[in-house]
Amino acid sequence: MWYTEQSWFTEPCTECGTALSFEIHKKLHEEQTPFQTIEIYSTKSFGKMMAIDGFVMLTERDNFIYHEMLAHPVLFSHPEPAEILIVGGGDCGTLREVAKHSCVLKILQVEIDERVTRLSEKYFPELCESNHDPRIEFIFEDATEWIQKRNPESVDVIIVDSTDPFGPAQGLFSTPFYKDCFHALRNDGLLVQQSESPLVHLESIIRPMHACMRKAGFAATELIHFPQPCYPTGWWTATIASKTGQLSCHRPESARHPGFETRYYNHAIHFASLSVPQFMKDSKP
Repeated sequence: MWYTEQSWFTEPCTECGTALSFEIHKKLHEEQTPFQTIEIYSTKSFGKMMAIDGFVMLTERDNFIYHEMLAHPVLFSHPEPAEILIVGGGDCGTLREVAKHSCVLKILQVEIDERVTRLSEKYFPELCESNHDPRIEFIFEDATEWIQKRNPESVDVIIVDSTDPFGPAQGLFSTPFYKDCFHALRNDGLLVQQSESPLVHLESIIRPMHACMRKAGFAATELIHFPQPCYPTGWWTATIASKTGQLSCHRPESARHPGFETRYYNHAIHFASLSVPQFMKDSKP
């Protein structure tokens, strides 16, 4: 990461051979936690921005795409998502989207770094508007250790809202972690995890992730695609894994008429996001 007082924050992407830059007004906050370096900036065109260890995590302008696509497709693909586990997600944007579903009775969020959540409450309060929902329980622990102690078949959906596979998040992209998730999920359970860009991470992250999920016992895996302007290439994915192999939208009428407001997700987007680009048709993960 390069930051100068001349008003630019730049995140190089060595895999792409490119860099992503944001013109900024000023740095609002920086701190070193026991786990990572967190920075908050005020940008000129993307609102406030959070970066962790030099990588852009979210901006006010476009975070709704990522958070909606990580939450709604998987929840509408489950017949009755009552108990949800969010791994990571300290900024609470995904949590806010999950809380919109009235069928959800319990939400556990396990985030290793409490400071991410506290800084989000201060600088991104719109993402934290559901934090006092009585259905939510916050647990600030290492999720890879916490889930090993979770009772078998005790949650319906696991959402892994993690950073890139480095630092504290590295263990969240491994077969042992997926095995623990598999055991924690009920028989019709689903797992979803952000899975980077297919343009540059297909071989290095996406294929190995799908292989690890299947090795852990999941019967089927599927990519969903969506734009994400603040991330390298602007094209991002999430991977959904199913214990039973069923990955269709189980509640299509609810997806058509969700009863809450979204800015990106809708019924048509749900199905379009599952379409496989031509260059990947002969080599799906």
